[in-house]
Amino acid sequence: MLALLNTYPLVVSENLVFRSKQTTMQSSVSVMVSALSGLSVLTEETVTQAMTVAEETAVSRVLVTDASGKVLYDSSETGSAVGDYVLYTEVVQALAGNDAFYSRYYDGAFRSRAASPVVYRGQIIGAVYASEYDTEQAVLLAGLQQNLWRISVITGIIVLVMSLALSKLLTVRFNQLLEAIRSVREGDYNHRTAIGGNDEITQLAREFDSLTDRLQVTENARRRFVADASHELKTPLASIRLLSDSILQTEGIDEGTVKEFVGDINSEAGRLQRITEELLRLTRLDGEPPHQGYEVSLEAVIGRVTHMLRMLAAERGVVLQTEIQQPCSVKGTEDDLYQIVYNLTENAIKYNRPDGFVKIGLRQKNGQAVLTVEDNGIGIPEEDLPKIFDRFYRVDKARSRAAGGTGLGLSIVHDTALRYGGTVQASRSSAGGALFTVTFPVWKEGA
Repeated sequence: MLALLNTYPLVVSENLVFRSKQTTMQSSVSVMVSALSGLSVLTEETVTQAMTVAEETAVSRVLVTDASGKVLYDSSETGSAVGDYVLYTEVVQALAGNDAFYSRYYDGAFRSRAASPVVYRGQIIGAVYASEYDTEQAVLLAGLQQNLWRISVITGIIVLVMSLALSKLLTVRFNQLLEAIRSVREGDYNHRTAIGGNDEITQLAREFDSLTDRLQVTENARRRFVADASHELKTPLASIRLLSDSILQTEGIDEGTVKEFVGDINSEAGRLQRITEELLRLTRLDGEPPHQGYEVSLEAVIGRVTHMLRMLAAERGVVLQTEIQQPCSVKGTEDDLYQIVYNLTENAIKYNRPDGFVKIGLRQKNGQAVLTVEDNGIGIPEEDLPKIFDRFYRVDKARSRAAGGTGLGLSIVHDTALRYGGTVQASRSSAGGALFTVTFPVWKEGA
């Protein structure tokens, strides 16, 4: 860029001077040719008389030759070439009938030459040659060149300083970003870049901080999940060990007590198995891509669930009802949809009261299949509603364990519904219990 700044203006200026010189000198030569064009023969006397016009031109030296190239007139006061033959390129071109011009800038001066033929009645009888040695415009051009050089030096220094400053600033900001990346890589998810500004680096830093926030949330959830899972697994294991130790360390224990302890061990082992199975199911939901799914009738799934849970409902004194306003088919797998309806219905039965009811509803609304499971049981406090789909979250931990719950059923319902484009919401029912609403896009042929 600086090279272009130094060369282009100079080249343009030189070309302008060359064109100006060509116009001026050819005009001067034309005036002298006009003064000689009335002569039939060129001699030293006639040419000297006619060349008084040369004094009015701005050229440095004028030569007039005859048709053979012999100098008849020389305006130079010293070293006159009159009587000599000149073979300048311009003079040769002029005697051949052509106008000639040449100009060059070197050694601090413009050196220009021009020549034209002198014609009398169609015959070339001589030539006029003019030369100019101009240092004034050369000085102007040199001054321009020097000014451009100074501007280039100053511009180069400014650009260098700005480049160093910008490079330092970018290096500092990139180092901050790299330091944040290293900190997060080492597990410090609380670290933030704190890079200000509105440029691309700032946007990158904000995206990194946003990613770190999500990583921190994920890491906190993972740690909480591991801690909760460890605690949930530890409880039945501790009970099994305590009961087995009691059997082994108690001498003379009667058969009835042994059977009671073994029954308790079997119950805790079953609970441990349920926790493990549901953890594995959640792990698969987290890691596997969603199934493609196929058309599944929710009415048929509800029928299977009610058939399986009628005995449990009868044991708890709960009336199990279905209210299908309109059959619906959705995209999914029968096992996954069965798990959703089964978990919600089983919870509604377990956390109900004697003489209560559980109502399973199905209808269509705005192209959505709406599945509802409502009960008039103990209900869910308002402050717990946003958290009930969290893994291992229980509203009443003691009662949940007594009912055989693992705290994972609603998480499975939530994650499974999301896999097929569904949603699940929990609220208090008008009967005082809980109301779960699950929506799915209605199956369309060719979808």
